[in-house]
Amino acid sequence: MSGEPVVSIVLGSANDREMMETSGKCLEEFGVPHEVVIRSAHRAPEMTAAYAKESAGRGIKVIIAAAGYSAHLAGVVAAYTTIPVIGVPLAGSPLQGIDALLSVGQMPAGVPVATMTIGSAGAKNAALFAIAILALTDAGLAKKLAAYRNKLAQ
Repeated sequence: MSGEPVVSIVLGSANDREMMETSGKCLEEFGVPHEVVIRSAHRAPEMTAAYAKESAGRGIKVIIAAAGYSAHLAGVVAAYTTIPVIGVPLAGSPLQGIDALLSVGQMPAGVPVATMTIGSAGAKNAALFAIAILALTDAGLAKKLAAYRNKLAQ
């Protein structure tokens, strides 16, 4: 990807990388510069908070946060930034992602997190949602997104 990243894909663990590849590939197809970082809301909360606080200053415009179990990475990141955060719950626990879905989807009022579906479909939708947000101020990206949607309709 050329250019400085405008989307950050934050993984709760290196083990989440494979499941979230769909997000990165989708962003690449649309030419959206992005980064992938690993931050744990529970194993390294200070590092995660620092990452979220400094993201806007680095030019990040949307954060996609993905984690399994009830490790509520998206909510922790959202607590430390006003950048839009999109949560992707991942399977991996004995509850197959239902616990992660509930932890992302049940945010208390005041600190919103957009919630996608569990797994790779959620990963792709998170990238498309990030693209839709960016397309609000980028006519070229809006045109690409419209073409993508028209192709889906065909």
